[in-house]
Amino acid sequence: MSEQGSGWPFVGRGEPLAAVRGAVRSGAGVMIAGAAGVGKSRLAVEALAGMPGYVVVRALGTETASMIPFGAFAHVLTGPPEGGENLLHWAARHLRERARRGELLVSVDDAHRLDPASAALVHFLVESGTARVVVTVRSGEPQPAPVAALWKDELLDRIELPPLTGNEVGQVLAGALGGEVAAETVRHLARVSEGNVLYLREVVQAGLGSGCLAERDGQWRWRGELSMTTRLRELVGERIGHLDEEEREVLELVAFGEPLGTELLASLNSSRAVERVEDRGLIVAVDDGRREHLRLGHPLYGEVVRGGCGTLRTRRRLRMLADALEASGLRRREDELRAAVWRLDSGSAAAPETLVSAARLAWGRQDPRLAERLARAAIEAGAGVAGVALLGEVLMVLGDADSALATLRQAARDAVTEADRAQYAFSLGINLAWAGADAEACEVLDAAARTLTEPVWLQEAHVYRAVADCFAGRLTGAARSLARSRTFGPMTVRAEAHAASMEAWVAAYSGRAESGLAIAERTLAGLESWQDEAPHALPSFLDALCAAQVFSGRLDAAARTAEQGMELPAAELSVSGFAAHRATVSRLRGDVAGALRWCGDDLARMPAREPYLGRVLAEQAHALALLGRTAQAREVLAEASAAASRWAFTRQHAMQAAVWVAAADGDLEGAVRLCLEAADHAERHELYGSLMFALHDLVRLGAPAADHLSSSAERLSSLAERVDGPLPGLLSRHARAVGDPASLRAVAGEFERSGMLLYAAETTAQEAAAYRDEGRGTLARGAQTRAWALAKRCPGVTTPALVELATPELTPRQREIVQLAAAGLTNRQIADRLTLSTRTAANHLQAAYDKLGVNDRTQVGRLLASL
Repeated sequence: MSEQGSGWPFVGRGEPLAAVRGAVRSGAGVMIAGAAGVGKSRLAVEALAGMPGYVVVRALGTETASMIPFGAFAHVLTGPPEGGENLLHWAARHLRERARRGELLVSVDDAHRLDPASAALVHFLVESGTARVVVTVRSGEPQPAPVAALWKDELLDRIELPPLTGNEVGQVLAGALGGEVAAETVRHLARVSEGNVLYLREVVQAGLGSGCLAERDGQWRWRGELSMTTRLRELVGERIGHLDEEEREVLELVAFGEPLGTELLASLNSSRAVERVEDRGLIVAVDDGRREHLRLGHPLYGEVVRGGCGTLRTRRRLRMLADALEASGLRRREDELRAAVWRLDSGSAAAPETLVSAARLAWGRQDPRLAERLARAAIEAGAGVAGVALLGEVLMVLGDADSALATLRQAARDAVTEADRAQYAFSLGINLAWAGADAEACEVLDAAARTLTEPVWLQEAHVYRAVADCFAGRLTGAARSLARSRTFGPMTVRAEAHAASMEAWVAAYSGRAESGLAIAERTLAGLESWQDEAPHALPSFLDALCAAQVFSGRLDAAARTAEQGMELPAAELSVSGFAAHRATVSRLRGDVAGALRWCGDDLARMPAREPYLGRVLAEQAHALALLGRTAQAREVLAEASAAASRWAFTRQHAMQAAVWVAAADGDLEGAVRLCLEAADHAERHELYGSLMFALHDLVRLGAPAADHLSSSAERLSSLAERVDGPLPGLLSRHARAVGDPASLRAVAGEFERSGMLLYAAETTAQEAAAYRDEGRGTLARGAQTRAWALAKRCPGVTTPALVELATPELTPRQREIVQLAAAGLTNRQIADRLTLSTRTAANHLQAAYDKLGVNDRTQVGRLLASL
């Protein structure tokens, strides 16, 4: 494909587009420089297309035409020059005559390939003022002297066109594919293409052809490995160009080993060959602050280079890398991991203890798939219980606890030494807890704590016991276990990181948000010192941070932390489902459609047996319910309830989603009952942050029984004393303000300032209702107008307070019946649901129709959908 005329949307280039047009209008023209494929030609075409009044002459520099004088302009130059006429004057005269009375604008693509005569002509046109000129050149390529002089002598402005940013890649993909593209897919394609438009287009075409890129659940998603089409391979191969044997070896070593230390590569090949490859931009030096690495100039170079190596050549290159790295002394921990992987991939032997150590490092670097592979290789090499225990924990986080338990039970008799018994017990115990077998998990871990003698193992035994307590919803018990773990002398790096992560988690979910934030932020500041030793800790810290930030009302911070968690391979970690936190933030902000998108991104990559799947499904059901998609919400809620049933805190998400599914179904009495059940569950399991939201949901639902509302206000007031941050107090004030329009207005203002637009809209709608109840119509209309404005910032959302805003003429019973009718229930079904006669239900419905000025259920549905 060429860079222009592709039919792809032209987006993300507003600033350079304006700069090109401005340079043409106000000066001699402009030079657009950039790497091959970034869209220089397309930018020039788009710029000139929006500039009427010019007569445009186009020229193209090519290798073939560069052999012929004026070859780039041969299509517009006719006839020989008059006797003795200067060639440049002759050519310029011909071009000017084409313009006739208009203003001449010459556009030259790939000017770095111009023949000398054409290059001189372009320079003459600019210098003499005969024409305005737009030229494109490839950065880093040698240019004819007259072309280079255009910007060096400041005859033309020069614009460097960078690759597309990640956001711009997303815009291009959405336009090209004609639909929404999942965030993870955007990140993947931006990473693979590095923002190069030409490569991006070819990768997309390859994905469409192979089926890796397809529309799933309303979003375009990429699944599977990158497939290199012949066209894409040729494009990249052309950019790589001819390589001699030494240069080819350099590029292959970097392709298999990147990032590769400069000194290591120099020990394997000629330093001059390395310099030649670097000069061509095929490899680049990257300084990470500690050492200099060499990487490929573009990710697709690696696909082409590795694809061109057969099995034997690949193994030879990997053995070369492993031998060289081991000869260097494996001075850094990542060296041990890389050498082990190269040995494994090359088919050469590696010691079992080396493979176990490498597997631990891979897991610490949040790569459980590689950790599983190395652990299995270690077991095959004779690693024993240490390898089996490690494999068990890795399989657990990969969503395969059943296989992990089966593997562990087979190795029980081999656990002889204390180290073996400790590692075996910890892996077995955590897998049992993960699988929901709480009693057996506690029995295994308690037995380990009684029989182990070494402080290093006793510390971890109590940390793992705390994890089991957290899963079961015993946060006080978890805190006791963590405190006990610190009584066995100074903590090891591993035990300290895992203990701190669980202390932050317990604090956050029990409502002590400030304490949880302090622990997490303090420990995360020293991440590099413990991340290799404590694979569970990083995602656990991020989860604790998200929870603490949401429960304390720090929505912006919670969004950033959740997105950080989603950028990890979160679906394959010991804690995942960060989209639930991110969706919660969007929902509170009133962007419920956005919440749905975040859930879809995570669900597309989570294992089916992943326990954290439940909380993401629950948030998805919650969002669907608020958007009025009740049938789909019920289906997703059923999945969520099944997936979330193992653990108390994931079960809490499903219980709170059930409240809003019932409300969307028009069953307000059922929603209140479910809300009370969710609150009791949260209180029983010490999930006080969740309890705060559950109690407040009673206020949002407009609990029909006054005693429920009064109890909610009292419990929220009491809770505000034990849950950190400003949010508990604000929710408590909302509960106490019900019926008091002035107080409701103040609370709504606080909600709006904190970014909680949905709550602000609902509270303002309650203010309008309170004024109506007092007979203060003017104030009611003012509040109603403000409520509508806030509701419009929460598009598509329907809640009881917003339904009342749209139907103020109705009684509560009529409103309830209208919602059930809009949900598709027949009169008989409504009567059965509300314990009424069918005639009474029909009469209420007809009275509601009369007040609303509608005739049937379809029109009612449209009215509610217009919120």
